[in-house]
Amino acid sequence: MQNRDSKHMTRWYGAALVLAALSMTAEAAHVLELPQKLHFDAAFYAAVNGTLYLYFAIVGGSVQVAAIIVTILLAARARGRARVPAIAAAALLALAFVAWAAIVSPVNAEVARVASERPAALPALWMTRRTRWEGGHVVGVVLQLAGYMALVAAALRRDDR
Repeated sequence: MQNRDSKHMTRWYGAALVLAALSMTAEAAHVLELPQKLHFDAAFYAAVNGTLYLYFAIVGGSVQVAAIIVTILLAARARGRARVPAIAAAALLALAFVAWAAIVSPVNAEVARVASERPAALPALWMTRRTRWEGGHVVGVVLQLAGYMALVAAALRRDDR
């Protein structure tokens, strides 16, 4: 039978794994859509990007921040052979957020500004920013997947039982 501390850590690992997996889904969806979206003309690409992703920011962003926080707290509690991969997981998940903030978010801000000032210019703007925006999501999913894999490694190396 597991002791009380071990059960407590099991909850931390479970929460971190679920949140990290959910966080990765939004980025993975962008990457899975990419091959088709590269064939969209400017007007259709702008229409899709202007309507499809509202809840990605609201739900996805909240889940991503929660995954980072829970994984950092888990890494602070991890012991033994699980500690290094838990710290790596926290760092990689945080780095994925930093990458989104540095690569994707500036495009989102520019699109929002142009949408309010000159909506007719959106299709052309999206065509000039598409590679950066889509590429930022590819970087994000790679970092989140690496973070998730490190989190799984930490869970498998637990020695608090």
